[in-house]
Amino acid sequence: MQPSVSCVFLCHDGAGRILLARRSARARDEPGAWDCGAGALEFGETFEAAVTREVIEEYVAAPREIVQLGVRNVLRVDPPSHWVAVIFAVRVDPAEVRIGEPDKFDDLTWCTPDRLPSPAHSQLAGTLALFPVD
Repeated sequence: MQPSVSCVFLCHDGAGRILLARRSARARDEPGAWDCGAGALEFGETFEAAVTREVIEEYVAAPREIVQLGVRNVLRVDPPSHWVAVIFAVRVDPAEVRIGEPDKFDDLTWCTPDRLPSPAHSQLAGTLALFPVD
């Protein structure tokens, strides 16, 4: 099994709130868990192009600002996977946001990093640790 590259994005409104999606029963893993967005980097694609594509696919909102926050090496046992997660903060207009992939997500919420809905996806804490809180 080869590692893959994923662009993970934490959408925010620029005023302290972040956007989380609840994974549907048909999600790849951890159904019912709240998580930020992510998607695989496609061959020949820049990070910014991948993030833009994925934010529009998942939330139907165009990114207003994309800032790279860091990189995580993610190894999972169940299901077995290994990926390099390049983490981004993405400012979006909350008025534009809606579920773009209802097969993957069944609800969205705006919250602050210190008041997260439960249960959180197992990888969310690692991503939030890179998000600057003012």
